[in-house]
Amino acid sequence: MKWIDLRSDTVTQPTEKMRQAMANAEVGDDVYGEDPTVNRLQAMAAERLGKEAGLFVASGTMGNLIAVLTHCGRGDEAIMGDCAHTFVYEGGGTAALGGVHPHTIPNQPDGTLLIEDIQHAIRGDDPHFPRSRLLILENTQNKCGGLSISRDYMLEAAAVARENNLAVHLDGARIFNAAVDQGVPAVDLVDMFDTVTFCLSKGLCAPVGSVLCGSKDFVAEATRIRKQLGGGMRQAGILAAAGIVALEEMVDRLAEDHAHAKELAERLAQIEGVRLDKGSPNTNMVYIELAPEKGISAVDCAQALKELGILVGVTGPRHFRLVCHYWIKDEDIPEIVKGFEKVMNSD
Repeated sequence: MKWIDLRSDTVTQPTEKMRQAMANAEVGDDVYGEDPTVNRLQAMAAERLGKEAGLFVASGTMGNLIAVLTHCGRGDEAIMGDCAHTFVYEGGGTAALGGVHPHTIPNQPDGTLLIEDIQHAIRGDDPHFPRSRLLILENTQNKCGGLSISRDYMLEAAAVARENNLAVHLDGARIFNAAVDQGVPAVDLVDMFDTVTFCLSKGLCAPVGSVLCGSKDFVAEATRIRKQLGGGMRQAGILAAAGIVALEEMVDRLAEDHAHAKELAERLAQIEGVRLDKGSPNTNMVYIELAPEKGISAVDCAQALKELGILVGVTGPRHFRLVCHYWIKDEDIPEIVKGFEKVMNSD
């Protein structure tokens, strides 16, 4: 049976060119800063995002955690959305490992935070309160439909933070999806941030890794934090080689994933009992909801789809997330639609 895996773009496997690059990678000891392939990836990532330096890390979660621990001290506060990946899906690491207090404010349906909410969340100089040190934004915003967020909004939000002496970090796990959606270079969506993390192992198809970018001084301190977290790898060029291929060859083709998501959303919405949960997608994620009158739960629907070779992500009692990626091809879209039609029309 052929599997069509829509659970996440993290399920992507490396391309053949990545595998060849990994096999042939020139390596050294990265903890000593002597792995030439890691060094090349870090420099390439920093240049693409307009930052002075980059740091190769094991995951986006590690990159975000290192950023928070570098920007904040124990007892400080980081402001973020209540749907932020950093808050919802990263194991409470900022609090557990850094003693950093998360201050959440509501994400709007388009993934943004209201500017007035950001302003109100910034603490005054009062010993009753933790010190506000950091604002964290996310682009694309995963839980809000994978929507890309505009440069104008990011500029406005970052300006509010800076006026109040807060640093600004971007969880840009899928920043290249946002850039492709908006038809701009990624640097245009991150130049207002002090630091940014992006993932190589999602839509860009590398097997492992993310890069945390910022100033040279920031990355020097972040390297120390990475070491404390056990994140220093040795001959990591084998992994970095795939990341180089990802940046060189896999960014522009993200538009194909977006087109597949749009087509899938349009066709699924025509099925009785299926409706779009978060509107029409503008990147690679489709969120759908099952009508309660159909009497089928998301878990049962997912199990029935699995028996047809289709894997989906359950996000609620009647809700799914479907993520398009490199390994979802044109011919898979009709098969996914047929699968949903069969399940939704079964007695």
